[in-house]
Amino acid sequence: MLPCFAPAGTDARPVQVVTVGGYPAWLARADARGRTWLEASGFKAKPGAVALLPDSDGGVAGALLVASEPAEPWDAAALQSVLPSGAWSMSEADAALLPPAHAALGWALGSYRFTRYRSEESREVRLVLPEGAGVERACRIAEATWLARDLVNTPANDLGPEELAGAVEPVAGRFDAVCRVIVGDALLEANYPAVHAVGRAAARAPRLIDLGWGDADAPKLTLVGKGVCFDTGGLDIKPSSNMLLMKKDMGGAALTLALAQCVMAANLPVRLRLLIPAVENSIDGSAFRPGDVLKMRSGTTVEITNTDAEGRLILADALSEADAEQPRLLIDAATLTGAARVAVGPELAALFTPDDALAADLLRHGGTSFDPLWRLPLHAPYLSYLKSSVADLANAASKPFAGASTAALFLKEFVKQTGPWAHLDVFAWNDEAKPGRPRGGEAIGLRALLGLVEERFERPPEHA
Repeated sequence: MLPCFAPAGTDARPVQVVTVGGYPAWLARADARGRTWLEASGFKAKPGAVALLPDSDGGVAGALLVASEPAEPWDAAALQSVLPSGAWSMSEADAALLPPAHAALGWALGSYRFTRYRSEESREVRLVLPEGAGVERACRIAEATWLARDLVNTPANDLGPEELAGAVEPVAGRFDAVCRVIVGDALLEANYPAVHAVGRAAARAPRLIDLGWGDADAPKLTLVGKGVCFDTGGLDIKPSSNMLLMKKDMGGAALTLALAQCVMAANLPVRLRLLIPAVENSIDGSAFRPGDVLKMRSGTTVEITNTDAEGRLILADALSEADAEQPRLLIDAATLTGAARVAVGPELAALFTPDDALAADLLRHGGTSFDPLWRLPLHAPYLSYLKSSVADLANAASKPFAGASTAALFLKEFVKQTGPWAHLDVFAWNDEAKPGRPRGGEAIGLRALLGLVEERFERPPEHA
């Protein structure tokens, strides 16, 4: 159980839940003290509004929460941010207005704090919730989200390729998974030339992290996450303003690790494989250069026209390995392009897939899990923007158009044998604080992806 929850039977103050439409009737039934306090304080009943209710001694007797219609996890997150220390509980009657699974997820996501580098207030607010599968699932999702947020929030001086591998290994150990890590020049021997090329200039050696779990005969689910622990842009160096958030360039790795943890925690009937190419894109005399030609794992040759388009290179090697096994479902995630953020903003994951049914399912799960995605086109004619006069492909487009689509089309060139494949271009960062979504690292797309995986691998989801 996450520390933000208290076990059943804990002495707790009550939270009463109402809707905007139900508030007048509730107020008419309220005791005179509470009614007088709410009216005198000018309380307005709107979704997410919270009021503390007084007791006869001037203390806090309980709280009132106005839930959205329909309810959202963010209602509980708004509640968590206001309540004073102690344990709080909701009645069974409140579950009709705010389902326990929604309450658990929002409360837990709102409880997250990144405290590695500074102390926080000693406020400890815990929620008592009824037991149930929906609540358990919500807690698994929240725990995985905390993991992803911690990884994205950790600066590169404390999270390089070695430390990223060190974050995967305890997750593997917890679920008896096998984790293999290929390091440095061994990447060349194992035929991951692009991972080696992108990461070789850094003081910390590049790695290919490979986690496997589940019955060997189960249907294969393969996840690939971009693990660029810091991106200077390489020799095509970024301006300082664009480098400021580059500790989050391993957000795809954090997201896929979080999803892998959810899959294993739920004991889904899959053969899971997680591949994370982990590098720093740095500069020294051995850095790869504009004009270099790389022969990729697949045998495809790629001319480097921009060293700041490095994420697609390391993903391509990992996708080639994943594709060779022809998994039933292949998903990759990456903080890949600024163009995706221009197109859909920071809150939406940009979705690319040639599979219309897969797209429809992912969009549906994004809607029901409060984790929306937006599909962008894999417009085949734009592949011409990646032509090279000396190699099979260029790694960056020759025109300043459709940057997210051309990056996705580049990746598609390395997925030749697998049917259902989806690529998520994510921001991995909350640009501003909202209830349940503090500013900083975020596992954008996690809940949508998990809902899809549960459905496709025969474990119907109980949506949080």
